[in-house]
Amino acid sequence: MLDNHQKNIATFIHLSTFSRFFIPFGNFIGPTILWVANKDKSEFIDAHGKQVINFQMSILLYAIILGTLTIPFFIFKIFSGLDFIDFYGFHDFHINIGKPSPLLYIGGALGVFAIIGFIIELVLIVLASLKARDGELYKYPLTINFLK
Repeated sequence: MLDNHQKNIATFIHLSTFSRFFIPFGNFIGPTILWVANKDKSEFIDAHGKQVINFQMSILLYAIILGTLTIPFFIFKIFSGLDFIDFYGFHDFHINIGKPSPLLYIGGALGVFAIIGFIIELVLIVLASLKARDGELYKYPLTINFLK
């Protein structure tokens, strides 16, 4: 039987991911500390802790992949007007901000995709917190199970 204390701890494990806005890597540190300190007390807390950490690790992996795809498009666009062989000084240095290239559109679309993903992540965290508060197990979508 679940008591309110277990539900509250599971809820705070989910909500502790928001500590990343104040502490670097707080979305890993907060949930991990709460989960490790309380995982032996309840299977409910253990399951929620694993879900949170798996979700945050999955989000980090997806962000690295998306960044790896996005950043080169912007770099290629910025340096497309420079000729490194004939670069003798700053007197002829210019960056052409004329017609946007397709690379910039692709990079911008990936950036918009990242923003949408961030908003969806916040919504899923709040939803998981509410499920934990109600005593239900929540499985984040598109999560890779690193911890089983």
